[in-house]
Amino acid sequence: MAGRSTVRRQVDGLVVETRARIGLVARVTGLLWALELVDVLLLGGRLDAFGVAPRSVQGLAGIFAAPFLHGGLSHLIANTVPLIVLGFLATSRKKSDFWVVALASTVVGGLGTWLIAPTAPVHIGASGVIFGLLGFLMGRGIFERQVGAIAMSTLVTFLFGGMLWGVLPVVAGDGISWQMHLFGYLGGLLVSWRLGRGLRGRR
Repeated sequence: MAGRSTVRRQVDGLVVETRARIGLVARVTGLLWALELVDVLLLGGRLDAFGVAPRSVQGLAGIFAAPFLHGGLSHLIANTVPLIVLGFLATSRKKSDFWVVALASTVVGGLGTWLIAPTAPVHIGASGVIFGLLGFLMGRGIFERQVGAIAMSTLVTFLFGGMLWGVLPVVAGDGISWQMHLFGYLGGLLVSWRLGRGLRGRR
């Protein structure tokens, strides 16, 4: 009886934790959709001007605004599914990992884009964060060296590894910020390296 109660508590705890993880990603995604709908329906896309404008002083502020802005609903739709799936998987160890990766990929991706991208156009979209989540999840198995992390990295590489072509300018094509993809991915790798190093040190 006691054993059954323990299992029930563990299952209930897992359900609560899973709901919290889903809720976190859902709120972030909902915010992106709310902002884009306001921009498209009420502002005529004027918010898009506040993204990363390379090598301009005002463009630095756009580093933090860019992940919340999209060039229309089709752009946001393309980012929604990978953001939900990779964002949820990134919370598997701790929910705070999502925020750490999002911040690191925003800063590294934005700064890298600001430094090397052409001066036009303005760079917007959550793809830098998405590539950061991809880099984080792929890097976990390498840097943490635990069975669960390796399995996670293998699964993510199998499902989403093809996205890595998006860091190459000859593949990404016009209108796609391969710079944001590349540096966002490196930001996520940096987080996985730092956290993995800490975990190995504690072990």
